[in-house]
Amino acid sequence: MDSVEPKGQYAIIWSGNTDRNRIYVSYTSDFVNVTSPQVFFDPGFSVIDGHMEVGVNGYNYLYYKNEKDFKLYGTKSATLSPGSFNSNTYTTGYGAPFTGSHTEAAIVIKSITSNTWWLWGDSYNPVNAVFYAWQSNDITTNSWKALDKKLYNAPLNAKHATIVPITGTEYNSLISKCGAPAWNRLKAYNLPEKYVRHSNSDCLIASAPFDPTADMQWKIVQGLADPNGVSFESVNSPGSYLRHSNYILYLQKDDGSTSFDQDATFYKKTGFSDSTWTSFSSYNFPDRYIRSINSKLQIDPITSSSTDIDKQSATFLICY
Repeated sequence: MDSVEPKGQYAIIWSGNTDRNRIYVSYTSDFVNVTSPQVFFDPGFSVIDGHMEVGVNGYNYLYYKNEKDFKLYGTKSATLSPGSFNSNTYTTGYGAPFTGSHTEAAIVIKSITSNTWWLWGDSYNPVNAVFYAWQSNDITTNSWKALDKKLYNAPLNAKHATIVPITGTEYNSLISKCGAPAWNRLKAYNLPEKYVRHSNSDCLIASAPFDPTADMQWKIVQGLADPNGVSFESVNSPGSYLRHSNYILYLQKDDGSTSFDQDATFYKKTGFSDSTWTSFSSYNFPDRYIRSINSKLQIDPITSSSTDIDKQSATFLICY
């Protein structure tokens, strides 16, 4: 029989393990004195990482990781009583779109301006801390649609994250008070889970996260050869820039020469594959654009008549 939650107290939902993983609850009214834990959710197999949404059209929703297939599921209950969610899972599993993936740390968040919901999941295996997202207009149904990774950017170094919605006014106030980051990342259009990075002197695109993460952070500065252009200075190797040599991009220390400045200067152009993204033409080879081939970066001729694949490989998003 389900036990009943105490009234007028806060519930602390957490994952714990005795013989297997379950989701537990403890109650408190002052965050000093806490009740002994009791099982909150136990569907008969190991589960972790509960996230609650309370009071949606008369129901409460709990999203969790199923440890049998390593995917995210949602269950619901008309009450908040421990045990009341046990047999009410109403969704199919949601996880990273490849065999053997582990997706955990469910986050459910609702837009503050519309009826749009998002479900976020944190990949654990085979690559740790890669986020996936799904969208729905109705949390009460099994109608989550996977979002294209082009549409979102997970924060750098995030793991088991929490999302707090804020208004545009609040966002602008935070930027005004704290400032924006002094660096950017460059996201690849054709492989939107990948970002431009350097590895020793090589320049390539690679899946995030990777260590050190500063290898994919760039200061986009005034062009070394033309103030109307831009140059890309490495955050963790100050004074070193992306420059091309024999059409291949490398990270090299600025030697102060005219040729280096020219090789390290590019012009921001409207993205070939998306007008809200950016393509970068070379200062001294204006018909050539930064692009990726087999994850390596080089400059190649790209025109309006180039193939879609070529255009996509030469399109990037400037983001954080």
